[in-house]
Amino acid sequence: MLENIFTLIMLVMLQAVLGFDNLLYISLESKNAPEEKRAYVRKVGILVAIALRIVLLFVLINMIQYFQDSLFVINMGHYIHGDFNGHSIIVLLGGAFILYTAMKEIWHMISIEEADGIAHEKKSKSVGQVIFMIIVMNLVFSFDSILSAIALTDVFWVMAVAIVISGIMMLVLADGVSNFLAKNRMYEVLGLFILFLVGVMLISEGGHLAHLTLFGSEVTPMSKATFYFVIIILTITDVVQGRYQKKIVMAKEQEQKKKA
Repeated sequence: MLENIFTLIMLVMLQAVLGFDNLLYISLESKNAPEEKRAYVRKVGILVAIALRIVLLFVLINMIQYFQDSLFVINMGHYIHGDFNGHSIIVLLGGAFILYTAMKEIWHMISIEEADGIAHEKKSKSVGQVIFMIIVMNLVFSFDSILSAIALTDVFWVMAVAIVISGIMMLVLADGVSNFLAKNRMYEVLGLFILFLVGVMLISEGGHLAHLTLFGSEVTPMSKATFYFVIIILTITDVVQGRYQKKIVMAKEQEQKKKA
């Protein structure tokens, strides 16, 4: 029992670390829903995803070999070669979609759409669409964490409890992260670039799982240490730049007051 409790603590910590990018995606995706429904879609999406995570855990425990078995091979000589299985395909598709989402949101931020002098806001998605996307991407993010959990223990209840606890943590933190991004819009850009990095990391990991080689060079996964190091650098740069811009604005205001 003591061993199971220790493993449970380790799994909860693992889920918390790996759940950071998931929580960021949920916060950004919920913005596509009508404003009065955003908290609702976050809660429903996470709750349904918790239940489906446990189902996914049960499926993976009993059918893990099917996800590891080769499905098809692409062989184009020196140009492209890869041996794809279910695991690699899920990770590659999830990474590609996150990359697309981040690029689309970044493009929307820098583009200006005007008609008759009035700026148009981005059209909101339906509540069902946003909940569906939160659930699907939650499962994509949880795939690797569940496989990591299976590597640590074969006790189903320990893994299931860790999933529930991490889900509750996401429920508690989701509104706070979303409110923070809403009040500090400058950090929304930072969040999107972090999401962009998540997409790159997943694609590199999926390529590695498929033993993918491009023009004779093997695709290697981005390490978690590199990922978090880049996030820290991006965050520090964003904070320093924000404060520096405030100092410039204050200096200009003081200069204008002196001239006046």
